Amino acid sequence: MANELLEPFVRMLDEIATPAAVRAVEAGGDWHAIWAAIADSGFLDALVGEDQGGAGLTLAQVEPLLQALGGRAVPLPVGETMIARALLAQAGVVAPESPIVLATTQGQPVPCALVATHVLIDTGAALALTPLAAMEVTATGVHGSLAGVIGGVAQGPVLPRPANGLRPVAAVLRACLIAGAAARVCDMAAGHAAQRVQFGKPIGKQQALQQLLSVMAEDMVACRIAAQLGCTGGLDPTPAQAATAKITTSAAAPRIAASAHAVHGAIGIAEEFDLQLLTRRLQEWRLADGSEGYWSQQLGAQRLGASISSVDFVRAG
Repeated sequence: MANELLEPFVRMLDEIATPAAVRAVEAGGDWHAIWAAIADSGFLDALVGEDQGGAGLTLAQVEPLLQALGGRAVPLPVGETMIARALLAQAGVVAPESPIVLATTQGQPVPCALVATHVLIDTGAALALTPLAAMEVTATGVHGSLAGVIGGVAQGPVLPRPANGLRPVAAVLRACLIAGAAARVCDMAAGHAAQRVQFGKPIGKQQALQQLLSVMAEDMVACRIAAQLGCTGGLDPTPAQAATAKITTSAAAPRIAASAHAVHGAIGIAEEFDLQLLTRRLQEWRLADGSEGYWSQQLGAQRLGASISSVDFVRAG
């Protein structure tokens, strides 16, 4: 099932979300053609129940698709819209055909807010689907970032809030995106190390570089496993499941980004080089919906409040 879904999805992304297309959207270009291709593919309803016209897949089954989005730096909230459409369908609310972002707290940057038309806001008591035209969206000012800070009062259709709120599933989504970007960054670093020749041999032959690439690979695999574990909780993961996924991936993101730039040298930070499209997103997704510091605090508070042994606490999580 995973390969049957993943192969056509990746093929589509490779056609419509090229590095040139990503740069064009970041520069303020029109994103509607990319969105139309994704919407026409039917993948946006992958998490919607079959009785409501969707594919009826679980978040764990869709996880490889989310990683593929991260690995291609897709400049639109595709994963967010998948989750939002599933939650809206469960509540019997008709979803808009356009991009939807997820806002789990006020005052924090929301990835892709500048290229969306609606936001699903967790008010603490319910979820509200609100047109972004009715809200205040402020760009972060970070070069190339499509994130924005959303302000104003939530309005529009109201639907039940998941038992654990919107932030845990949003954090799991970020973990999946980080895992996908990490895998692509590792591939780029390994490829560059094999091709770049210095003093008559590829730099990848140097023991120091081999060590660096090995540690990057370890972090990348840890991110993938953590994201997969987080997705087992479905659309309403427990805070412990979300914390496990987000702590691991957010902590690894800056290490992977820094190591990749070290391998590439000065070329890695060049705007015309594709690496920075991914490493900028690694840093952004690291902070989105709670950094490793935030989720470590949440997980620690849960442990201190549990009247069981640490072994039982881990098993229960």
